[in-house]
Amino acid sequence: MSRWEPGARERLVVAAVDLFTEQGYDATTVAQIAERAGVTKSTFFRHFPDKRELLVAGQETLSRLLAEGIADAPGDASPLEAVAAGLERASAAMGPGSRELAPRLKAAVAASTELQERDTLKTVSLAAAMTTALVARGVPDPTAALAGELGVLAFKRGYAAWAGDDRGAENELAGYALAALDELRAASASLG
Repeated sequence: MSRWEPGARERLVVAAVDLFTEQGYDATTVAQIAERAGVTKSTFFRHFPDKRELLVAGQETLSRLLAEGIADAPGDASPLEAVAAGLERASAAMGPGSRELAPRLKAAVAASTELQERDTLKTVSLAAAMTTALVARGVPDPTAALAGELGVLAFKRGYAAWAGDDRGAENELAGYALAALDELRAASASLG
């Protein structure tokens, strides 16, 4: 096993998701994940403190990109326009590998209560990052919180549609996420 081979983190995530899907989260060990990824256990622990953290690999980057997109939105942007800018920025970081992994990740999460709980915490963290970025723009807290929640829901709905679209990888996630945000904006207007 090569100790310094590039892409170890990504290989670990793919190996874990595949093993979680094949044999279940509880039955999968760190040693099995490392072996499947072609790395040592110590390499695994350099990247992740435990196997639960594999699910949220990239969460910090995603939160940062969402917040940066919101911060960089034009000054006169509405809260949802700023969220749209955050969704575009974050979506640009999601490539074909993310799209390919999505169905297996969904199956692994669906099969494990612990992974469902971890996924929920990830959702809360992403919403908090967007809310904080909106408040920093001067958006009142209740409005920022609602826009942040809508942003997370749009991202999740857009990601699911993107991952399930069989028209090919040429379609970018941003279009799906922004379409989902528009649908949610229209739905919220009908709440009256």
